[in-house]
Amino acid sequence: MADNNVNLEKNNTQGEVDLKKHKAPMTGTKAFYLFKKGLLYACITLLAGVCLVPFYLTIINATRSGKEIMTSFTFFPGDQFMTNWNTLFNSINLFRGMWNSLLIALPATLLSAYFSSITAYALAIYKFKLRGPVFTITVVFMMIPGQLSLIGFYQLCKELGMIDTYWPLILPAISAPGAVFFLRQYVLSILPRTLLEAARIDGGSEMYIFHRIVLPLMGPGIATMAIGGFIGSWNNYLMPLILLTTDSKFTLPLLMSTLNDATDVAKSQGSIYMGVAVSVVPIIIVFCFCSKYIIGSITAGGVKE
Repeated sequence: MADNNVNLEKNNTQGEVDLKKHKAPMTGTKAFYLFKKGLLYACITLLAGVCLVPFYLTIINATRSGKEIMTSFTFFPGDQFMTNWNTLFNSINLFRGMWNSLLIALPATLLSAYFSSITAYALAIYKFKLRGPVFTITVVFMMIPGQLSLIGFYQLCKELGMIDTYWPLILPAISAPGAVFFLRQYVLSILPRTLLEAARIDGGSEMYIFHRIVLPLMGPGIATMAIGGFIGSWNNYLMPLILLTTDSKFTLPLLMSTLNDATDVAKSQGSIYMGVAVSVVPIIIVFCFCSKYIIGSITAGGVKE
């Protein structure tokens, strides 16, 4: 009997080995799926490469002279890197402009993210009589260009004594209709009401529920809007041009415009590209940080059934 059991086990093991050696050939459906997946990845890689080409050319032109940039096109770097670097920093205080832009962009992004999220949460969850009109007004303000209110906004800042200060460039970020609209739709799509009811039954206050439950779940949406808000504040040119008068308070876009005006554009093309390449670095850092936070929030914010 023992010998029969041993032989049976050997036969089963041999059968498993034979099955592993002789797997069924790949079906047409699976092959087509792998082909589509490979094609999709190839298209995404190609698109990413196309998006990186302008930034790559900016770095390349930062190493070339203005005459070379104006007369020829190439994908290979030049030998004028240090010349353009010295011309740039002898003309403007680049790091001072970056610091001034950061003093505006960072608080404006944080204020916009927080107040837009709490407003969107209120419009999405709470039921009150003016909820519909308030949401309609928010959508209407999204369609009105900010340039139409420029004169009135300047007069208001003048009456409040905020000309040549950073406050008019930071405080309006509290009211961001586009962010409110996006985050409201995001809350409606990801937030289960049963989760809020369970937290209220456990005795949690409304502010506690928002900060400890809702805000982490809104993390991916907030990070997405933060990227756009930071880039918009960092690249803002019109409002600082009108409101700021002291050279030491100029933001980076204003300093770059003075570089265009103060030097020979044909000769300083390389230094201008150098300034643009350096100014993009903080935006890349913020994008990488927020992208990582988006992925982490999606993983941590899942609700198990």
